[in-house]
Amino acid sequence: MKKIAILSAILFFTTLQCTQSEEEFTPEATQNLEEAATSPLKKNDEETATFAGGCFWCMESPFEKLRGVKEVISGYTGGHKENPAYKEVSSGSTGHLEAIQVIYDPSQISYSQLLDVFWRQVDPTDPGGQFVDRGQQYTTAIFYHSDKQKEEAEASKARLQESGRYTPSVVTPIRKASQFYRAEDYHQDYYKKNPIRYKFYRFNSGRDRYLKGIWEGKMETSNDKQASQRYKRPNDEELKNKLTPLQYKVTQKNGTERAFENEYWDNKKEGIYVDIVSGEPLFISTDKFVSGTGWPSFTKPLEPDHVVEKDDSSLFMKRTEVRSTYGDSHLGHVFPDGPEPTGLRYCLNSAALRFIPKEDLEKTGYGAYKKLFEK
Repeated sequence: MKKIAILSAILFFTTLQCTQSEEEFTPEATQNLEEAATSPLKKNDEETATFAGGCFWCMESPFEKLRGVKEVISGYTGGHKENPAYKEVSSGSTGHLEAIQVIYDPSQISYSQLLDVFWRQVDPTDPGGQFVDRGQQYTTAIFYHSDKQKEEAEASKARLQESGRYTPSVVTPIRKASQFYRAEDYHQDYYKKNPIRYKFYRFNSGRDRYLKGIWEGKMETSNDKQASQRYKRPNDEELKNKLTPLQYKVTQKNGTERAFENEYWDNKKEGIYVDIVSGEPLFISTDKFVSGTGWPSFTKPLEPDHVVEKDDSSLFMKRTEVRSTYGDSHLGHVFPDGPEPTGLRYCLNSAALRFIPKEDLEKTGYGAYKKLFEK
């Protein structure tokens, strides 16, 4: 498995303190397999979606950031062996695929939206694996749990094929869900537990380069089209008239406002935060936390599709910049030192945001978000 070879290269070229190799995580690879095989219990108001997209390390993070997703679990499914261990699955001898189960609240996020996120993580035209990981165990698949999921998955796949984004055919199969076996604990939330190793593996796998090339001309869903029509960036002259000098500097020139001397760093009111330029919804007060940095900080976006993350090498540092999708406003940066459940800290500039109190959501055109504050 090339994933292991890439991680071995890290140990050769870098010294990482307080980390363990994959072998050190599994002194007895076959212990507690019955516990590992149990499927997640879900409440009556929750549903399950199952996707295979190659390395499950890379599939957890995009879904865990979504509002309405309660849990994402790495595991194995689709094969013939009961209680498989990781080494067995990775050898290709069990028939299982590396997969994730997404436990979600359908009142907050739809299965169709989950499908849109899935397609944007994979190469659905590759029948032999995904990126650097080769073999049937790393191929893509959508495992449906109901007739409704099957119909939506088939329709979503047809739309993707008809979009013309891919010259080869979309080969991702749509299969009936079968027993899902939870992977060993060290695989769960790997991107949080081992961020350096994860980022090194993901970069060298070729996944991000491929996805960037495919989605630069982003395929628009019906939701995307509505958003692109509603949330538009004014021209530069309009922006200079609309924004204060500080707002213009931050959003258009990648500026940074002073810590503890900005509008929302200690705002405790309930509501949502939108882009000061375009008005697109970005973050919500229920995900805001006190970071001690003096800037408003959040664990995740309200609308992940409205937030773009880019590499930032300015100031002789490697950081991840956060920008709005439609306004293309510089918002701030995201860091891997936040609290649970994401472990992320979206550190933003108040000058890039406009706060909409929950009592004003209806009259300002954001009434759809009122339900998020209902208890």
